[in-house]
Amino acid sequence: MAVGLGLSSGAFAQETVKIGVILPYSGPFADAANQLEAGIKLYMQQNGDEVAGKKIEIVRKDTGGPAPDVAKRVAQELIVRDQVDILAGFALTPEALGAADVSAEAQKLMVVMNAATSVVTEKSPYIVRTSVTIPQVNYVFGKWAAEQGGIKEAYTLVSDYGPGHDAESSFSKGFTEAGGKIIGSDKTPVANPDFSAFVQRVKDANPEAVYVFIPGGAQPAALGKALADRGLTPPDVKLFGQGELTHPEALESMGETAKGIITTFHYTLERDDPLNNEYVKAYREANNGRSPDLFSIGGYDGMHLIYEALKKTNGDASGDALLEAAKGMSWTSPRGPMSIDPETRDVVQTVYIREVKEVDGKLQNVIIHEIPDVKDPLHGAK
Repeated sequence: MAVGLGLSSGAFAQETVKIGVILPYSGPFADAANQLEAGIKLYMQQNGDEVAGKKIEIVRKDTGGPAPDVAKRVAQELIVRDQVDILAGFALTPEALGAADVSAEAQKLMVVMNAATSVVTEKSPYIVRTSVTIPQVNYVFGKWAAEQGGIKEAYTLVSDYGPGHDAESSFSKGFTEAGGKIIGSDKTPVANPDFSAFVQRVKDANPEAVYVFIPGGAQPAALGKALADRGLTPPDVKLFGQGELTHPEALESMGETAKGIITTFHYTLERDDPLNNEYVKAYREANNGRSPDLFSIGGYDGMHLIYEALKKTNGDASGDALLEAAKGMSWTSPRGPMSIDPETRDVVQTVYIREVKEVDGKLQNVIIHEIPDVKDPLHGAK
């Protein structure tokens, strides 16, 4: 009778797959966290909260980061106390690195939806990344700048942390291999930097071009203004950077001085594609008119990977089963074709080169070149 009752009650109880989302919901990167979560929410809104007969439950944890120690602690809490099946989120590299050991020890799938330092996926065999890597977009960008961008000398200015170091080294490597020369370099503090002194040093060096990398959030607009104040904008000086530099908010702040800035990115809001147009429309409707960004698309595609992996495993949420399901997965995202490299568990995707132009009276990033099927060059990419 006891066995019979157990089976009877179990038949009516729907199992739950819990996803522990770790993000800096408070602190200087709160906006990035909110954008990433908005991508998660939109995917669930469009695809429901049930997969393979399992109910999907999100358990959120705030790091207030960047705070790797906090990320590690809350990852442990999520697994031990909340009994989550999957770890996800990770807007910031230090926090992804902080939680990686926990993922490995607990043998839980960890979906990195933004953190973009190359080494992240190597820190746990259970990590899969659905965002981008810094070298992935910047190595090919450096080569393009020298071969097709018309510059032979450049000065680099990057944030002094993992992603900034990756950006500088990968852009410089691609640029110098293609015949360019780096004439100077500098690094700015990650938190609350005053860009004025750094930008002045760039101006004093009188470079032909400047390559910059800074985190998303409020910094792109602040750096853009500092560069414009000192005349370090096109056409006087060629300005290159990763896509955060020309986010819509930054473009609004820089105004006309943003024209001609050239950036590299894996997602372009204005890319005229039916799937992307539908995504942008739905995102704006769900977020009071705000447009999606790199954080949003990382969260959106991260949920796609989780849902599709669960479908493949028929709802088996064990780390090993989900990991095998994720390896080699490919799909068409609003960003374009993408896949997960089965060897590195890292994302493979198109890299876009964009230039800020005025279209219908509004500044936007216009795609001027596409480089398909790009891997992280530190993992043997072409």
